[in-house]
Amino acid sequence: MKKWLHAQPAQPSTIAELQTMIDHFIEQYNQHRPHRSLPHRATPDTIYQTRPKATPTTGSRDTDTHNRIRHDRVDSDGKLTLRINGKMHHIGIGRPHARTPIIIMLVHDLNVRIINTATGELIRELTIDPTRDYQPTGLPRGPHKSETG
Repeated sequence: MKKWLHAQPAQPSTIAELQTMIDHFIEQYNQHRPHRSLPHRATPDTIYQTRPKATPTTGSRDTDTHNRIRHDRVDSDGKLTLRINGKMHHIGIGRPHARTPIIIMLVHDLNVRIINTATGELIRELTIDPTRDYQPTGLPRGPHKSETG
């Protein structure tokens, strides 16, 4: 902002003129200028408007739910991690999906859906078992090296 202000041909002579210039800069920066760091070169205002907003609650919070969306990539071993209630859980996806970019986890409380970013394919749907660190794929395991002898 300082560089932009300094580069302006007409420099402000009063605080009110300076404030007008700053307001113009902020509007351009947040509402019109695409940002390389944001998805699809969006503006900060676009990203802000698409995010869910907190609202006041009345009465009991017993029915509150936890929803979130996370983008990630399956690791080289075919697993993802997800923190729920302060505890890290490892989710088995399977080696065929190693390094697959995903719209991870459409998370609704303990219910999780994992979707392939490129194809939109539902890779896995599960309910997190909060008592387990590792959430297995449910598929039978392949033979161990000692069993293939």
